[in-house]
Amino acid sequence: MTLTLYAHPFSAYCQKVLIALYENGTPFEYRTLGDEQADAELAALWPIKRFPVLVDAGRTVMEATIIIEHLGLHHPGPVRLIPDDPREALDVRLMDRFFDNYVATPMQKIVFNQIRPETDRDPYGVKEARAMLDRAYGWFDERLAGREWAAGGAFSLADCAAAPSLFYADWAHPVGEAFPHVLDYRRRLLARPSFARAVDEARPYRGFFPLGAPDRD
Repeated sequence: MTLTLYAHPFSAYCQKVLIALYENGTPFEYRTLGDEQADAELAALWPIKRFPVLVDAGRTVMEATIIIEHLGLHHPGPVRLIPDDPREALDVRLMDRFFDNYVATPMQKIVFNQIRPETDRDPYGVKEARAMLDRAYGWFDERLAGREWAAGGAFSLADCAAAPSLFYADWAHPVGEAFPHVLDYRRRLLARPSFARAVDEARPYRGFFPLGAPDRD
């Protein structure tokens, strides 16, 4: 059965799913949002209009983590993104939530604040978001010591979450030399073919980054 993904190349959560698909060479139809027809189809499938959304044999699957879990169950490939061992899988899921909640969320708070009219901006909220990112970078830097990937020795769901989160977070609030393990890990992610492909596909949209995309990566 054909998989259909409703996504936008510049979205961090869409990239999270794209990495999983690219890791296993899973064939799918890419419905790029921003197109009027694709947007209308998404709205009919999921009135909340958040993306990515996957359609698999008539079943609509929402939320990036759930989509990756679904792919692992119904379209497994050679790269097992969620370990079979339940204890190892729990650690992978913990790190997935860490990146979504404590890296992606504060990063988005900084970015979305920039989009608001100046009179509606929230400097205190941005200050809190930057402090959260520093705490997250520090915790993860310690946890990364001696690890190649976020949850240990194997690339996993956790790294699918980490790659776009850290990519954009470093644009919004640079990681800095105080967190060398995080910086090295971010470079490893950028060298991973699945994420490198997602990054390249998003390059034409960099001008839309509200804070201004840095001339790197």
